[in-house]
Amino acid sequence: MRVAINVEQLLSPSPGGIGRYTAQLVMLLRSIAPADDPVPFVARHRPSEVAAALTGSGLGPSAVVLPFPRPLLYETWVRFGLPALRWGAPELRGVDLVHAPSVAVPGRSPAPLVVTVHDAAPELFPDAFTPRGRRWHARGAAAAARRADLVIVPSAAAGEEVVELTPVPAERVRVVHHAVCSPASPRPLDASRRQALGIGDAPYVLWVGSLEPRKGLATLIEAMAALGPAGRRGCRLVLAGFPGWLPAGLVPDAARKSLGADLLQVGRVDDATLWGLLAGAAVFAFPSRHEGFGLPPLEAMSQGAPVVASDLPVLREVLGPAALYVPPGRAEAWAARIAELLGDDGARAEMSAAGRARAALFDPERFVGDTRTVYREVLGG
Repeated sequence: MRVAINVEQLLSPSPGGIGRYTAQLVMLLRSIAPADDPVPFVARHRPSEVAAALTGSGLGPSAVVLPFPRPLLYETWVRFGLPALRWGAPELRGVDLVHAPSVAVPGRSPAPLVVTVHDAAPELFPDAFTPRGRRWHARGAAAAARRADLVIVPSAAAGEEVVELTPVPAERVRVVHHAVCSPASPRPLDASRRQALGIGDAPYVLWVGSLEPRKGLATLIEAMAALGPAGRRGCRLVLAGFPGWLPAGLVPDAARKSLGADLLQVGRVDDATLWGLLAGAAVFAFPSRHEGFGLPPLEAMSQGAPVVASDLPVLREVLGPAALYVPPGRAEAWAARIAELLGDDGARAEMSAAGRARAALFDPERFVGDTRTVYREVLGG
């Protein structure tokens, strides 16, 4: 079968976890199920922008480019289902199925439609999104409820909130956990790369994600500042990832000043650097207030990093007993748990082994198999 996949998220200034999921979806279908012949498509952009975004995500330089810009497409798609997906894009007229990896639900098509709805965060945490973002997500979820044959969610916890807080009906929801696609021979960053990032020889506590309000970064930063140099045992705090939105106050001024040079914001990094950071972390901290899945701590586990995570149902579903859990928002509890782990080499070694075993459960073959099961169900067999 030929599957058309909307990869427009990869051209966003902050692709985030949805961008990572989108790129993995296309890459893994190509490598594991090439007969599905995934066909990526995007809105109208300059050819150089399309090539750079897709190549940077590992998908190669080309995609089907629709004749309309993103703002027009997204607005008319979710409101009216128009323009039809095949309009102006003859390469998409013969596809067997369309997959939207987010609530950017494409226009109508003769082919069946699968939509991935990652969570209902805008309904649960409206303060964590702009008014425009809340409206867009609400319209997208409504469009998915109207037009999708089946809806994929990344976790059972996400499925429960999507059914409760959006119009998507439970009978059309299917759970497909994300995959961990770690490199074959991961290794920590070498000395020159660590120096270039400003880490030097120091050990570090690592956070990875999009810099936005749900991520609980203030809690982690305040916890590291409260520990002081002795409690941190010489560790720096390294923040890596996308710029996100509503950044004001996410890095508290007092804590930033207290940490000084021990707080490093390295921003968005390439995949090789990301895996190197994960492989070299003394502790990976994930203080989110909410997640639909929680891929970064699972990727950290795959590299042997001990993980401290917020005590959320979704993270217990994904990370299981291989992580240590702390209530979100309680900086003093985070400080105590991180200090305890930094001071216990034996516990970190045990968690490293348990984390690798846990991450191995989320393998690419399983992800592709479960996704294709949804496709086959939609296609009637």
